[in-house]
Amino acid sequence: MQYLQQQTQAGVCTITLHRPDVFHALHIPLIQEITLAFTQARNDAEVRVIVLTATGDKAFCSGADLKAGLRLDDDFGDILRRYYNPMILAIRQCPKPVICRLNGIAAGAGCSLALACDLVVAAEYASMRELFVGIGLSIDAGSSFFLTRLVGYQTAFDWCTTGKLLDAATCLHHRLVHQVVPYEVLDQAVEQLTRYYVDAPTQAIGYIKESLNKSSALSLEDSLELEATLQSKAGKTADFIEGVQAFLGKRKPIFRGK
Repeated sequence: MQYLQQQTQAGVCTITLHRPDVFHALHIPLIQEITLAFTQARNDAEVRVIVLTATGDKAFCSGADLKAGLRLDDDFGDILRRYYNPMILAIRQCPKPVICRLNGIAAGAGCSLALACDLVVAAEYASMRELFVGIGLSIDAGSSFFLTRLVGYQTAFDWCTTGKLLDAATCLHHRLVHQVVPYEVLDQAVEQLTRYYVDAPTQAIGYIKESLNKSSALSLEDSLELEATLQSKAGKTADFIEGVQAFLGKRKPIFRGK
């Protein structure tokens, strides 16, 4: 990995963007490394939770790097299909909880990157901004999917067509982030969440995540069937047996993620 740092310790895989000279802007090599890092974390049985963040205290991700080899005659749709979309899907479809440690501004595709995570813990000076309209582009990298589901059509339309800067308090009010804390305790707040998920039944979390992600596109009948299918799988895990035994024994369960 050249443009990010990846470390796994005590069940937590931390993926850290590292292009500080351009505020961690996305170019194709970094996008490919993010996709690979999430694929590796997904397949690593030792990983129970993933944290996505960036180095420093200025920015999380400033969006697409317009100076990194892009040409005005490029087919941006093709670039999205080949690189950006697989990255977003690798995050959102990962069957393990993904926490964004939002250490600064998330703009454009960087905003989409943060919203693709399951929970966002933001420093109090962090912000989000959909910058696409400022250069005459539509939104991409999943922003249309995430924003409309989180804040509704009218608010999403307003933000995306004006490029408003959303401070951390606004993001919290509209539930774009899970928690806002002073930067000095950002790591502590993220660690509190990771400690919970490291000890949680990882496969059950993955099934919950799949059910929630698919629910908005399904009818009630199809949602019930998906729940039944996933519950059948969950009922065959070792963690389910441990959970029942712990409940009957009136003790705290020790989940292994299996």
